[in-house]
Amino acid sequence: MSTVESELRVGMVGYAFMGAAHSQAWRTVNRVFDLPTRARMALICGRDESKVATAANRLGWDGHTTDWRDLINRDDIDVVDVCTPGDSHAEITIAALAAGKHVLCEKPLANSVEEARAMVAAAAKAQAVGVRSMCGFNYRRVPAVTLMRQLVESGRLGVIRQVRAVYLQDWIVDPQFPLVWRLQRDRAGSGALGDIGAHIIDLTQYVTGQRITGVSAITETFIKERPLPAESSGLAASTGNGSVEAVATGEVTVDDAAVFVARLDGGAIATYEASRFATGRKNALRVEINGSLGSVVFDLERLNELEFYEATGPTAGQGFNRILVTEGDHPYMSAWWPPGHIIGYEHSFTHEMRDFLEAIATGTDPTPSFADALQVQLVLDAVVRSAELGSSWTEVEPTLVTVAA
Repeated sequence: MSTVESELRVGMVGYAFMGAAHSQAWRTVNRVFDLPTRARMALICGRDESKVATAANRLGWDGHTTDWRDLINRDDIDVVDVCTPGDSHAEITIAALAAGKHVLCEKPLANSVEEARAMVAAAAKAQAVGVRSMCGFNYRRVPAVTLMRQLVESGRLGVIRQVRAVYLQDWIVDPQFPLVWRLQRDRAGSGALGDIGAHIIDLTQYVTGQRITGVSAITETFIKERPLPAESSGLAASTGNGSVEAVATGEVTVDDAAVFVARLDGGAIATYEASRFATGRKNALRVEINGSLGSVVFDLERLNELEFYEATGPTAGQGFNRILVTEGDHPYMSAWWPPGHIIGYEHSFTHEMRDFLEAIATGTDPTPSFADALQVQLVLDAVVRSAELGSSWTEVEPTLVTVAA
């Protein structure tokens, strides 16, 4: 592994939605935070030569390649950032770790428990020689969420008793929306469950410090056939008499919505809902934590705020209070603007890169680790198994991993 204390040269695989979000963060992180090392946006990788060249120029990367193997084998790359669909996470990540590269991998960690376990084993082996890895659950880095965790850790909520979490979107409500990769199990692993449900699983476990031990779940695919994308079907064409030929369709092989109840290892009970069929909801993530001494609520659509209720004061003055999370002593906020000036979604990724770079530079282990992400994968797996068995109560498997010598 190449070690450059003053600069870490980043290679990123993928350039679509997450690639753009990560690029924004890599461009920004050293301009905002005073860190012991700098990130250099050295190389971006994508399969289409023309598109990846355009992305490199637009997003600010020094160069580009169409072969991820070329990227991880280069001596002038120190960090590999994996922003591809889940079906390639394991192969790219394991190879990058074996090549001595630090790895940041987007969530969910993999498409299966077996792949995730292999990635954890590879990360543990690499860790022994100073190579770091982290999974990209960016919502942990929203300042209000970090403050939420601090309130729970400090005992302000007392004993945590109930958790309720939802993540709702509506971008595939239209039956004519095409069969993109996120709707195919072999590419995405699962649907709403793994795409957005993984976020609320990780977020609630992070905030409460408790892990899900068992679930009872139902899932549903509301639209089971969708038109193939035009570039893959080639069948959506005019007949010349004003009519249009039938468009080829394909099977949707993932869930559109998942709902489950859960028990946590600290004694709390919880409810979770992940749906991409919540008409009118664009990116609605909401988490509420109820404790013996109070409650706290986070809503992503009000990203800079928390609602906080303390039951310890006089009854006449009790009620949910709004905390505007923009003060300099709030998590991450000292690097940004004067109090009252809000930040946005993209800042969570900048905070993610900040923590990752600092961990690498100081020789500490970043979080969430691949082992943390494996535990989320095990919850996803338990939800799928429960739903297949008709809402049967299903225990979450332990995170046992064997590391090869």
